[in-house]
Amino acid sequence: MNYDLTEGPVLKTMLKFAVPMILGNLLQQCYNIADTLIVGRFLGADALAAVGSAFTLMTFLTSILLGLCMGSSTVFSIYYGQKNSKRLRDSVGTSFLLIGGIALLLTLASFAFLEEILLFLQVPKTIQGLMREYLRVIFLGIAASFFYNYFSSFLRALGNSIVPLIFLACSAVLNIGLDLWFVIGLSRGTAGAAEATVISQYISGIGILIYTWIKFPEIRRALFRFQPASLKEIANFSFLTCIQQSVMNLGILMVQGLVNSFGTTIMAAFAAAVKIDSFAYMPVQDFGNAFSTFIAQNYGAKKKERIRQGLRGALLSAMIFCFIISILIWIFAKPLMLLFIKPHETAILAEGIRYLHIEGSFYCGIGCLFLLYGLYRALGKPEMSLVLTIISLGTRVFLAYQLSAIPFFGVVGIWWSVPIGWFLADLAGILYYLTARRRTELF
Repeated sequence: MNYDLTEGPVLKTMLKFAVPMILGNLLQQCYNIADTLIVGRFLGADALAAVGSAFTLMTFLTSILLGLCMGSSTVFSIYYGQKNSKRLRDSVGTSFLLIGGIALLLTLASFAFLEEILLFLQVPKTIQGLMREYLRVIFLGIAASFFYNYFSSFLRALGNSIVPLIFLACSAVLNIGLDLWFVIGLSRGTAGAAEATVISQYISGIGILIYTWIKFPEIRRALFRFQPASLKEIANFSFLTCIQQSVMNLGILMVQGLVNSFGTTIMAAFAAAVKIDSFAYMPVQDFGNAFSTFIAQNYGAKKKERIRQGLRGALLSAMIFCFIISILIWIFAKPLMLLFIKPHETAILAEGIRYLHIEGSFYCGIGCLFLLYGLYRALGKPEMSLVLTIISLGTRVFLAYQLSAIPFFGVVGIWWSVPIGWFLADLAGILYYLTARRRTELF
């Protein structure tokens, strides 16, 4: 079902659209959580460190495709709000061929530079074999990630967040079942965990492609038609959003390399804690993406007052959610870590809890930042989202390297650099918004 986000009660309409997106991406996190939990419990700390480090790398690689798809989705939403079917079809065909070609190049480059990637990440020699084994399989899933993210972005731009959820739910359940079978039943090790994930990704990716192909015959005819006239607009939104997502995850990848230099104990703690951390704030990240679609459709329809109402409602909802989640993460940090770590691994457990207590206390900062990203992307200012990302991640990387080198801080300096980066970016984004509003540059 497609929802017209330019009509109906503002907050109710936004939440009705956002909830399936939130559920869908929480399920997507189950891909990686299933790998981490099963690997940590049945293959040990070294395997957990390898898979956790690989997760950060894959997040960076898929963020390139996700950014391109998100940028294109903004264009789709604007044209859908304008009821401009021809421009919508042209932009779909052009973006599909463009992003599909990039996905192919990304896959080939990942295999070609595997050894250089391991060197860049400062992966300890003791776990290089395990990580190499995992990556050689997981790289095969990049194409599947493209299919799923592209067609789910298209459907969500039209207000349909239910169908992506259905396909993702099926593949998430399959992923968990295959993880248990391949890792425990067949003793396939880290390669088995990767195989389970890739198979599940292709189920969701090809499934949603077939659905879109059947449901939208007008898009089917346009899918392989490259329209040069649409390229500039698609590139403007897609590449800036891609750079934003890539910069964000490149910063995280650089931090991962720094974490790796502290040894496998810190790597394992970080691998488990990051899964919990990502799962905790994922709903507000997806709410920010839903908010962006809402703003883009209403921006296309020129409904300025509805945009203002949506902004106020989204900010209040996100802050309430983040406050509640911060309390829960603080209270249940230890039980959550014990899902991934055995009780006798006390050093790993203690460091993971410390990470969660620091990061989890400041989720309001990341919640506000996700809304700012979505707002500027939807209003045709993706360059501002990029600026905020550079501020947030630049601060994080700089402080992580500087503070961790001071014996008094050590690895804790890495953890504290994250919320500091969030709040500096929030401050910049809010000041720009207030200044631009006074100059009537936004809406």
